[in-house]
Amino acid sequence: MTHEAHPLGWSRRQLLAVAASAAAIGPLHAQAQARFATRPVRVVVPFAAGGATDVIARVLGERMAQRFGQPVVVDSKPGAAGLIAGDAVAKSPPDGMTALLGTTSSMLTNKYLYKKTPYDPLTDLTPLVRVCLAPIALVVAADTPAQNLQEFMAWIQAHKGKLSYGSYGIGSHGQLACTTLSEVASAGMTHVAYKGEAPMVQDLLGGQIQIGMGSMVNLKPHIDAGKLRALAVTGPRRVPLLPDVPTFIEAGYKHDALSIVGWLAIAGPKNMPAEVARQWAEAANEAVASREGTARIIAAGFVPVDDDTPQGFAKLWAQEGPIWGRLLQAAGVQPS
Repeated sequence: MTHEAHPLGWSRRQLLAVAASAAAIGPLHAQAQARFATRPVRVVVPFAAGGATDVIARVLGERMAQRFGQPVVVDSKPGAAGLIAGDAVAKSPPDGMTALLGTTSSMLTNKYLYKKTPYDPLTDLTPLVRVCLAPIALVVAADTPAQNLQEFMAWIQAHKGKLSYGSYGIGSHGQLACTTLSEVASAGMTHVAYKGEAPMVQDLLGGQIQIGMGSMVNLKPHIDAGKLRALAVTGPRRVPLLPDVPTFIEAGYKHDALSIVGWLAIAGPKNMPAEVARQWAEAANEAVASREGTARIIAAGFVPVDDDTPQGFAKLWAQEGPIWGRLLQAAGVQPS
């Protein structure tokens, strides 16, 4: 019996081996493409519809739906400093069908701000992936003599006990950062807590306070108009929306309250399977890295993160919790 030679010169045994490998790849590929989602996936957001977090959730959700093979529904549950949304996710089945897209406060610092909460974010949620960093900026009125952070520190020291700074609430990152700056300069600045950034910005523009710290998206229009001057931003890297403004670290101030940064991240209920957590992280990273995802995140004043993992986020989460706790205690913030 004769055998026709294969065009590439392969033997019959080699051809059988290749065929067997191809047959094995089919099931493995199907397994790799398997998805946990068997119905629409729900992403709970602790803010009202139309806000920056809600918009980002919808943009990322459209991309993640392609990976999950199911629609991603954004469910806004505002109120109670994010506790309502967080509690809804914490009490959901850990099957991957429900996740929280929240902030550092709703996922971490609320533990230190309230004596009693319906859930403990450190034990009742599964960290999945960060989608962006949420730095804040130190700003002063345009007629302030300080042109940079060094001049600012000298200025507040020279006006000890005479200056006031605003933040968007008791226990906010803005309060913690300005408290640190005041202590470093022995400036004795007074904290004015506002219910949100809008009234703080109005008082800054009106001259009722001289200093403020807040988000890029709310401050940038006034910075661009020349009414406010940005001196530094928190976190490890510059903000795309304000590329010329240095970080506190670059300016030589490496204190925890100035180098740490808030974030926007995704978490699920506790006991979520590792494989499901991995799929969430991969889908989120891909969505953030997309052109629209990156553009939306930058436009909102955030710094995109498209390379996070559940393991990396869990480690960071565990490390940062005590830091925020110490900062709040040092600032004299008492749990309510």
